[in-house]
Amino acid sequence: MQALPDTTALRAPRALSDLLLYRLWRATRASRGMVTRIVEGGFGITHREWGMIGMLAKVGEIRPSALAERLQLDRVRTSRGLRTLLEKRLIERRQNADDGREVHVRLSAAGMRLFDDLFPRIASLNTALLDGLDTEHHDVFLQCLRQLESRGNALSERNAAPQRADLRPAGGTRHH
Repeated sequence: MQALPDTTALRAPRALSDLLLYRLWRATRASRGMVTRIVEGGFGITHREWGMIGMLAKVGEIRPSALAERLQLDRVRTSRGLRTLLEKRLIERRQNADDGREVHVRLSAAGMRLFDDLFPRIASLNTALLDGLDTEHHDVFLQCLRQLESRGNALSERNAAPQRADLRPAGGTRHH
């Protein structure tokens, strides 16, 4: 395991391991593999599909665009994920009777059963991860997470990173 930076290094990073986002990525990566094995290996769904199922279990019926917004996903990826969940019969679509262009999605009975089977396993993993922190640090940790999320949203709204990735094979015509 790499040594953790001190607060001075976090405020003036000089190496990859000093970057807050890199440390958060490593912390997430350490447990994400376990979740992947549970959802993909045990239930045949992806992380994204699990997020959609979890949100649908919480909100009930919703428009796909509103689901994308809640999950902070683009509409194209949300649409693809919903199409796959529909093919797996884990969700149902309903067209608005008054406006046939408006569609709503919700979990099917099979989707709800999957959520009911899967959620306790993921919750148990989350609890096991939290057990690694001293109880007196739980509130501070959650407060820090809230502040980081809020700050990240504020920076995003200010367009702090305006560059867009060009993922075309040859790099496209963008200047590098």
